[in-house]
Amino acid sequence: MLTLTDNATNIVRNIATQSPQPDTAGLRITSDGSAEAPFAVTAADEAQPGDQVVSNEGANVYLDGPTADLLDDKVLDARVDNEGRIEFALGQQG
Repeated sequence: MLTLTDNATNIVRNIATQSPQPDTAGLRITSDGSAEAPFAVTAADEAQPGDQVVSNEGANVYLDGPTADLLDDKVLDARVDNEGRIEFALGQQG
């Protein structure tokens, strides 16, 4: 299952606090199921039917089915760049 770094956890929680539903809000990561395809990362108020839910210390990440399979052994990291943009990165667990 996808895991989150401390940085990713803090950033996802911060994004959720800006939602009208902060208790269930988080990020939703989707793809077309192809390992080469880029992932779409969007803010979400709640999980969609069939989403895998990854929660860590109040940070929620929702993965559609194909994406959950692709990211099963990955870790999500995040940082804020010098211009205030959020950048996400994936790495291998372990």
